[in-house]
Amino acid sequence: MEHDKLLPIDPRYSRQILFSPIGESGQRKLNSAKAAIVGMGALGTVLANHMARAGVGYIRLIDRDFVETSNLQRQMLYDEQDAENYVPKAEAAAQRLRSVNSQVTIESNVIDLNSTNAEALLGGVDVVLDGTDNFAVRFLINDTCVKLGIPWIYGGAVASRGVALTIIPGQTPCLRCLFPQAPAPGTTETCDTAGVIGGIIHVVASFQATEALKLLVGDSEHLNPGMQQWDLWFNQFSSINVSSARKKNCPACARREFDYLNLTIEGSTIQTLCGRNSVQINPVEAALFQLDDWEARLKPLGFVERNRFLLRFHVNSELTMVLFPDGRALIQGTNDPALAKSLYSRFIGM
Repeated sequence: MEHDKLLPIDPRYSRQILFSPIGESGQRKLNSAKAAIVGMGALGTVLANHMARAGVGYIRLIDRDFVETSNLQRQMLYDEQDAENYVPKAEAAAQRLRSVNSQVTIESNVIDLNSTNAEALLGGVDVVLDGTDNFAVRFLINDTCVKLGIPWIYGGAVASRGVALTIIPGQTPCLRCLFPQAPAPGTTETCDTAGVIGGIIHVVASFQATEALKLLVGDSEHLNPGMQQWDLWFNQFSSINVSSARKKNCPACARREFDYLNLTIEGSTIQTLCGRNSVQINPVEAALFQLDDWEARLKPLGFVERNRFLLRFHVNSELTMVLFPDGRALIQGTNDPALAKSLYSRFIGM
């Protein structure tokens, strides 16, 4: 171990090492640190880019979706070819990041984070970064990180507005101290309903990434105690100190009742993706799709596109079913869970 500490540090980090709060000792900590990023959309791609270039030694990417043309305006790790080939975001991001920094280990998980796998996917890391656009998933992250004692950094952005907060279990308020429950679906704006500009993505994610670096090098003294809020277009910024907002009766961090982590599989089988005009279906029992077999089955019934990550079956001019190897499906073109379930049963038979 002493010999390892004497090994030279890659010169790519020279400017970061010159920054005295990091220095050589901090850089070595970063090189041995582990981070998980949930959601590889706009925030997630900026977060992952910062983490990889900073030299965080192990980065776990978690995302259920694939690249589409509408992502390219703000999701910085993807290009037109990724969209044309329907490459899963986690995989496309991993490929790009490995070319940026080959010294970093990138783990790609094309999977839906849910109550059955959250502890496995988020465990064993030093920090979790929120790149999602879904409050239910954030509450699941919160439950998991509080249970496992892992710091996580909440972030969100829509239109020209953004928000971020650092959460350290046992020290700061958790998300449920501040928001007792997730807002009902359809009651909040999304990027698909209100739009989003790229600048706010970089502001929020850069704040999150900097807080992560502070955590990973051990500079807890300079962690930001506030919930940061920005509106870049209308020139507004606020910071609310929430350090004293821990609730003695918080379901998560006080009573340790992890409602989102303890959801039954049946409770999360069908999920309408707000603003996406899509419904996600997870089989009640785990399935394993051989995509080449499903391509052969579905080709006589409609137009099929496939790569090694997923299969797209065009049911008709309005509806598309996207199948993933883990048995998950996205029904695109509807927000109706009943219709989505009917199509899944009709063509998949589960």
